[in-house]
Amino acid sequence: MRHFTWTPARIGIAGAVIGALLLLAAFNIDDLPLVGGGDAHTAAFRDASGLAPGNEVRIAGVKVGKVTAVELAHGPSGPYVKVSFRTKGAELGSQTGATIRIKTVLGQKYLALLPNGDGALNGEIPLTRTSSPFDVLEAVQGLAGTLEQIDTTQLANAFNVLSQTFQDTPASVKASLTGLSRLSQTVAQRDEQLRQLLSRAHNVTQVLADRDEEFRKLLSDANLLLAEVQKRRDAIHNLLTATSELADQLSGLVSDNRDTLKPALQKLRAVVAVLQKNRTQLEATLTSLAPFVDAFANVVGNGRWFDSYVDGLVQGYLPSTGGH
Repeated sequence: MRHFTWTPARIGIAGAVIGALLLLAAFNIDDLPLVGGGDAHTAAFRDASGLAPGNEVRIAGVKVGKVTAVELAHGPSGPYVKVSFRTKGAELGSQTGATIRIKTVLGQKYLALLPNGDGALNGEIPLTRTSSPFDVLEAVQGLAGTLEQIDTTQLANAFNVLSQTFQDTPASVKASLTGLSRLSQTVAQRDEQLRQLLSRAHNVTQVLADRDEEFRKLLSDANLLLAEVQKRRDAIHNLLTATSELADQLSGLVSDNRDTLKPALQKLRAVVAVLQKNRTQLEATLTSLAPFVDAFANVVGNGRWFDSYVDGLVQGYLPSTGGH
């Protein structure tokens, strides 16, 4: 009988397999039956409206789960969109409704739940209790494509003919058709400008869609800034209050000492005027004083005494040049 032996190679293989399983479980922790996931539900929609797996599920603006799948299904009344999602810690009544809503101006969606009814939610949320949003981006893109296919000149001619046909009708009908004709002529005259406008609007929406992550980060940073300002609100209020009180105190100080400060300022002004008047003499004095200061600094540069000499005090010895 052979006995199983744990060799280093087998231990390494087993460790690698266990590590891979743990890593796989970490990436799919929400789908594990015991540690995550929450309650699984489904909802029926007539249009997915851009909802995708991974989008948030919210109740009253609070995230309670995420969308796990969006797929096409078939029912008695025809095909519909089946949205699967999970919630955690949310109490959903038997008449709960669901709505696909726009999370950002760039078109990101989330699933909003509207809890209602007694008991618990059993089964799929039907089409009668779900609704989809109106996508502005798709509408603008569709309008731009539709307008390019319209022959505005022919449309204006058709309205002109229609107006002439009804020229003998009552005044109210004639005025309405005449106004409609003028409107069509205006649209025809502005055809190129309208095409450029819609084309540029399409480009702008496309740029916004491409920069979705940057805009989300910008809005997130702005929220953090506002939150920090909110936290520092009391400090800013105290700073402004203290500044206002300091201004009041300085104003009171000046007001109380006005009689004392005024003569001092007048005398100071007179002194400045005298100095200004004698500026040339002061400059000459300072220029002449510079050599003296330099020499004086050299004299007292060795300490607390003067360093000087007297020239000619001692008669120097002159050597004899010979003779008697």
